[in-house]
Amino acid sequence: MTASFSPQRYDSMQYRRCGRTGLLLPAISLGAWETFGGYRDAEVARACLYRAFDLGITHFDLANNYGTPPGNAEIVCGHIIRDMPRDELIISSKAGYRMWPGPYGEWGSRKYIIASCDQSLKRMGLEYFDIFYSHRPDPDTPLEETLGALDQLVKQGKALYVGVSSYSGRQFREAVKVTESKNLAPVTIHQPYYNMLGRGIEQDLLPFTEAAGTGVIPFCPLASGLLTSKYLGGDIPAESRAAEKWGKEWVANNLTPKKKEALLQLNRMAEQRGQTLAQMALAWILRLPAVTSALIGASSVRQVEENVAALQNLEFGREELQQIDSLAPA
Repeated sequence: MTASFSPQRYDSMQYRRCGRTGLLLPAISLGAWETFGGYRDAEVARACLYRAFDLGITHFDLANNYGTPPGNAEIVCGHIIRDMPRDELIISSKAGYRMWPGPYGEWGSRKYIIASCDQSLKRMGLEYFDIFYSHRPDPDTPLEETLGALDQLVKQGKALYVGVSSYSGRQFREAVKVTESKNLAPVTIHQPYYNMLGRGIEQDLLPFTEAAGTGVIPFCPLASGLLTSKYLGGDIPAESRAAEKWGKEWVANNLTPKKKEALLQLNRMAEQRGQTLAQMALAWILRLPAVTSALIGASSVRQVEENVAALQNLEFGREELQQIDSLAPA
């Protein structure tokens, strides 16, 4: 039985066109990387997905290797999505990382891409994905083969759009050339790593996605939690990923005294804007016309609500942007 959702769910969410296509994505999308089916159980996943949809988030992002064990996120979220209105949702998955033993269990061969998509569809109980990605570039497989496999999925009706993730600017340009010269399904969307602390795509990638008319949906927009206030007080919160999954060593390696001081100043900026640090970090990403959506992770309904509230203030003054550049330079 389909669950009931708020009739006002589309009233306040922003929807942005994905490049020059007809696809619209919510400004905030929800991913299942290490949370759903991983260190958060099915009930937390259901609560987060339902609340996200009530707030207008229609895009849920997965991959074949998400969850513990790999693939569990698709199983958990697949059961939840069956009780939601499928035609109102954009569901994505990916293939590229190791999923089974032997020479055909990872990277970008036609064999692996097609088999991975079939497995992911079965785990999720879906007939098709709205977006299916090449999760990472394969240095040993020709792009023609990887992109040809994605094109085959579109022709088979298993995917509506295709994308790439973690491709460099050069690799993305080569991918676009291949799709155009071979008349393959175009690269509709790129999913790169991007946040205030990791700004490499600003020069390496974004000029080329804009020229190609390709949408961009950054992952890790909060730098795995560093761009929140949770690690600024000194103690590691008991329910954080650092406490439950990564450990104190991860925080020590990634939060140097210099970086912590910069984050404390960014946090003060956010407070002056009437936002949390996480909300300002999301707003800063969404200020760019080239960005279609910011892909968040969440381990609680409260985090979903906090992140969506970032949309209430997306404007930045020149001095604010200059201060951010000085604290978190490109």
